[in-house]
Amino acid sequence: MAESAASTLDHDELLALKYVALDGGLSGTVKVSCGDLADRLDASNQTASRRLQALEAGDYVDREIVADGQWLTISEAGERALRSEYADYRRLFETDTGLTLTGTVTTGMGEGKHYISLPGYERQFEDRLGYTPFPGTLNVDLDEASVRARGELDAQESIPIDSWEDDDRTYGAATCYPASVAFDGQAFEPAHIIVPDRTHHDEENIEIIAPVKLRDELDLTDDDTISIHLTEADDE
Repeated sequence: MAESAASTLDHDELLALKYVALDGGLSGTVKVSCGDLADRLDASNQTASRRLQALEAGDYVDREIVADGQWLTISEAGERALRSEYADYRRLFETDTGLTLTGTVTTGMGEGKHYISLPGYERQFEDRLGYTPFPGTLNVDLDEASVRARGELDAQESIPIDSWEDDDRTYGAATCYPASVAFDGQAFEPAHIIVPDRTHHDEENIEIIAPVKLRDELDLTDDDTISIHLTEADDE
């Protein structure tokens, strides 16, 4: 499974981030004093200050220091870390913990067709996903709510695709998330969201692979709105 955003924070930093969020840091800028935060963390002022410095250094918060405290806003990375932690607790206490993302179909740059068909990837897809993908990816622009929810993706079941090399170069690793794709009352699976470890895409986009051409299978065109429901990988 891909390393979650929350797992890059230690427990105390994540707790400090949670308190900033509870004070309103997810929806806007909030004023935080190290003394108040220290009391909530049951720690010294210096320790509380170090926690905030670490959050700022990791780009989890934006921080402006003033004479009587500091103004904090939780960044997109901080929100993803909190959503990933939230998803972990949902998996503990809820029976239906699937994640559904929604977005519109868009035309990509055509790179997926080349990379999906490379033998080092194709062999792993066949072995680990149980199928040979159609040579290409379905590109989706996520809506605003799904961009925010994407932080929960790290907590879903996933299948690693390892890096490999040939005589010319090294090809990077990726993570595949089992999913079904739904449009206009139809649904198709198996499919997988594929997230390269190194990608030019931003958080607003995802790519989906499947053993068929999803545009044809579901009669999709650009700007069609689809939903992608994350499912658990089979245990073998």
